[in-house]
Amino acid sequence: MRKGLVGLLLCGLVLAYPRAEAPYYPPAGQWAHKSPAEVGMDAAKLNDALEFMKAHETASPARDFSDQEIVNGRMLASMPTERAATNALVIRHGYIAAEFGDTLRPDPTYSVAKSMLSTIAGIALQKGLIPGLDEPVSNVVKDGGYDSPHNRVITWRNHLQQESEWEGEMWGKNANFIGKDAFGRAEMKPREIQAPGQHYEYNDVRINRFSLSLLTLFKKQIPDVFRDEVMNPIGASSTWKWVPYTNAYVTIDGRRMASVAGGTRWGGGMWISTYDEARFGLLWLRGGKWGDRQIVSPDYVKMATTASAHGPDYGFLWWLNTTGKWAGAPTTAFEAQGQGGNIIYVDPANDLLVVWRWSAQSQDGFKRIVASINK
Repeated sequence: MRKGLVGLLLCGLVLAYPRAEAPYYPPAGQWAHKSPAEVGMDAAKLNDALEFMKAHETASPARDFSDQEIVNGRMLASMPTERAATNALVIRHGYIAAEFGDTLRPDPTYSVAKSMLSTIAGIALQKGLIPGLDEPVSNVVKDGGYDSPHNRVITWRNHLQQESEWEGEMWGKNANFIGKDAFGRAEMKPREIQAPGQHYEYNDVRINRFSLSLLTLFKKQIPDVFRDEVMNPIGASSTWKWVPYTNAYVTIDGRRMASVAGGTRWGGGMWISTYDEARFGLLWLRGGKWGDRQIVSPDYVKMATTASAHGPDYGFLWWLNTTGKWAGAPTTAFEAQGQGGNIIYVDPANDLLVVWRWSAQSQDGFKRIVASINK
C-alpha cells in the first residue's frame, strides 16, 4: 500500500513538473513561426524595433555594387548586378518571431564568411587534420607559404585570432594592404610588422592565406567541406554558393581546385540567403549541435567565443561583446559581421538569434530587439 502511494505521489510530481521542451531545430525546407507572445517577447516593442531596422539600410555597398572598386580596390571576381534591400529574421527559442524583406535572396555576405571558415577550422581540429591550435601551420602545410623564418612560426590560433602577421601576397594582393589601385579607400599606411601572436589586425589577405591552408588540409574544396559537414546536416537550401576569385586556383594531388575568400572585399565570396544564415547562426546558438549531432565540438565553440589577448573584442573570427560595448546586449553575445551591415547576432543568454542584412546602426537595432524580451 505504501509503495503504491509513493508511486502515485511521484506520478503527480511528473505531471506537475513536465520535462522541459526539447530545443527546436527547423527541418529542411521548413521553419516554424510563433507569435512574439509565445516566445516571451512584447509584440509592440518588437514591432518598433523592426520599424527602426527597416528605416536604417546601409548606404554602402550601393544597390548595384557600383562603389566596390572605390571602397575596396581592384576586383578579382564577379558580383551580382544588384542586392536586396535591408531584411531580417528574428528567432527566439528556435522559432521565427518576426521577419521582413527578401529573406530568401542569396546575396554576398562579405566577412560573415570568416566565421564560416572558423567553423571549418573547428571541424578540421576534430578530425585531427589540425594537430593542435598552437602548432605551427608550417608543420603540415608545405606549399611554400610558410617557408620564411617569420611565417614559419605562425600557428593556427594566430590565424583564427587575426594575429598571424603573415607576410606575402595572395591572389595579387599584398598582406600589407599597400597600394591605392589594389585596395581603394581601404589602403593602409606602412607599419612595422610584429611577431606572430603579438598584434591584432583585421586583414583579408591573411585570412585568404588561412583559407588556402584549410584547403590544403582537407584536399577538398572548402565549399564542398562546408556543404557536407555543415550546411546539409543543418537543412540549408541549395541556393548558397561560395564564389572564388578568377585567379585563386591551385593544384593539389593533381587536381585543380579553387581556394575561396573569407569575404567579398574584391568580389566573389559567400552568396547566401538570410534563412540559410539563420540556420548557421542557430547551430552556433546551440553550441555547435544540431538535433542529435554535434557538428562543432562545444570545446571549440567555447574557445572561438573567448576574447584573444590583443583583440579584446575578437575570438576565432567571431566578434564578441566581452567588454560590453554593445549596449543592451549581454557580454556573452557574439556576432558574425560582414561589410555592408551583414550581421548574425547570437545571444545565448536570451536564446535569441537575429540575422540583419544590409543594415545601418545595427547595434541599436539589436538593442531594441533585446529590449522587447519580457523580463
